[in-house]
Amino acid sequence: MRIVLAALVWLASVSFAVAHEVRPAIGDLTAADGQISLKIEMNAEAILAGVDLEGVADTNETEGSDDVDALRAMPPEQIEERLREQIGAIVSALAVQADGVPVDLALDQITVPPVGDVSLPRDTSLELSAPLPEGTEAIEVSWPARYGTLILRQQGVEDGYTGYLAGGSSGPITVQGGDATGALATFAGYVPVGFDHILPKGLDHILFVLGLFFLSTHLRPLIWQISAFTLAHTVTLALGALGYVNIPGSIVEPIIAASIVYVAVENIVSDKLHRWRPLVIFVFGLLHGLGFASVLGEFGLPQDQFVPALIGFNVGVEVGQLTVIALAFLLVVLAQRVDMGEADIRTGQVIYGVLTLGFVALSFVVNGPAFVETMGAGAPIFFWPLAALCLLCFLSVTFLDRLDAYRRFVAVPASVGIALVGGYWFVERVFL
Repeated sequence: MRIVLAALVWLASVSFAVAHEVRPAIGDLTAADGQISLKIEMNAEAILAGVDLEGVADTNETEGSDDVDALRAMPPEQIEERLREQIGAIVSALAVQADGVPVDLALDQITVPPVGDVSLPRDTSLELSAPLPEGTEAIEVSWPARYGTLILRQQGVEDGYTGYLAGGSSGPITVQGGDATGALATFAGYVPVGFDHILPKGLDHILFVLGLFFLSTHLRPLIWQISAFTLAHTVTLALGALGYVNIPGSIVEPIIAASIVYVAVENIVSDKLHRWRPLVIFVFGLLHGLGFASVLGEFGLPQDQFVPALIGFNVGVEVGQLTVIALAFLLVVLAQRVDMGEADIRTGQVIYGVLTLGFVALSFVVNGPAFVETMGAGAPIFFWPLAALCLLCFLSVTFLDRLDAYRRFVAVPASVGIALVGGYWFVERVFL
């Protein structure tokens, strides 16, 4: 049991690092007065280190991770100097065309922030410009996949273009505007952004939701908790995205970790929904909503389609959370039925034994560059926790003679693992 919990802690800490390090570049495109300008906030250290960011969620997963960390520790003046030395190659990778004719961008300014946490990227700003041929009707921007992803936003026009480029072309962008995505398309486009923030990138939110799930085998407590959490984070997601509420991540992130510890510890000491728990979860949900808002801010919201984008992102988050609960339910439902005398013990042992071995085997079979590129981490990060949960369920159906076997062998040990991870994150985010 101790080995299983230690494995959960290690896997979770690794997964969290994977989920929060590489952010998309933000590009603001303006075409006016015979001039085209492109301001890009990007991960300059990774570019200078020659790291291929295509499909990468954490630079520690790349061969150039040490070079990236060393560059992040350099003063802004040295980073600017290196950028100026390589600006020709960097700009040449950005293909910009005006009515199909290539445009040669020139560097106007570089802004490098001071040295901060070297485990996180600092957003260096490059300001580029070029003369715009007279009568230009459309501009097309191509972004190299090795630079990661780019949120491209057209400025200074009504209904300006907003696009998410993971390598490739933006397509023609009308200089006079009018290329903004419609409400329905914007909504649909932001649903996967919200879902992606939960699965696979939101391990802290996943653990919080699982903490709610493991309180009780009954549906009613789960509905009350999820409803309180959803209402709360919806409110602060909207307020944060609108700019009315802005609390630094240095405050929000430790409290999110503390919320994980709270729900997990309460699961350990009680299996009932006390009257104060929904209220406490509501308060924690307000802070989780601010965490969602900070992620949404990185992608940028189209001003003319703000509401559809916000709703789409929130729907994606909810679908992600419900998917987590559904997957957890599918894995433990048989153990719950065996515990209640509604299913055969031997069937439970066979199924959970096969699932445990199957998830371990999958972690080796599907692991490889393609999996890492798609998911941002190795297969064991995703499959070993599932194997551990199935092993706990196997113990539950095997030692059924113990009173309340599901709670004793599944809910409590899983909650202990969640609490340990949350506690580690709290210490890390406050003191390390």
